[in-house]
Amino acid sequence: MPGRNYKQEYKYHGTAEQRKKRGMRNKARRKLGLKVGDPREADHKLSLKNGGGNSRKNLRAVSRSTNRKKGARSASKV
Repeated sequence: MPGRNYKQEYKYHGTAEQRKKRGMRNKARRKLGLKVGDPREADHKLSLKNGGGNSRKNLRAVSRSTNRKKGARSASKV
């Protein structure tokens, strides 16, 4: 009996673009000093999509709900 092909089944964050975005988010968390398990998220004052970067002056640590509200608000403006 052949084993399961987990790589084929598991496609979450699998594309090259998704991996790049995840890497940028993780880099921002490291710059802010947010450890694993910290409920806060790295918020980009000027989003990456709008030309912002991962510089320390463009980052701030905010709660998940605050970051999600900001994301929903900026997505509706685009």
